[in-house]
Amino acid sequence: MRSRGVKLDSRAVLRQSVGMSDTIPTGPECATMQDVRAGVDQIDQDLVALLARRFAYMDAAARIKPDRSAVRDEARKAQVIANASAAAEASGLPGAVIADLWDVLVEASIAYELAAFDRR
Repeated sequence: MRSRGVKLDSRAVLRQSVGMSDTIPTGPECATMQDVRAGVDQIDQDLVALLARRFAYMDAAARIKPDRSAVRDEARKAQVIANASAAAEASGLPGAVIADLWDVLVEASIAYELAAFDRR
């Protein structure tokens, strides 16, 4: 969004949207493998932080659901995977690859939630 002569730096906007610092170049800006590796390492750290947030929701679900049989919801699993696949394709990524990743993520989340349910 531009207003009153303010020029946006698209690279800075990209860095902010993915949580990157100004010292780590975006993919298109990388000139060396050191740049690439620094970017990948930062993204991995960001993904782990996001997964921690996601798994906190699994703890909440285990606390809220009335019984253990409610943990596995195949319709919800299919919806989550379809949403991720569609978002991937809208971003120019291969939907099938993202669907496969999300299948593993959702199954891991279910296993985590079952363990959390059993601890309560």
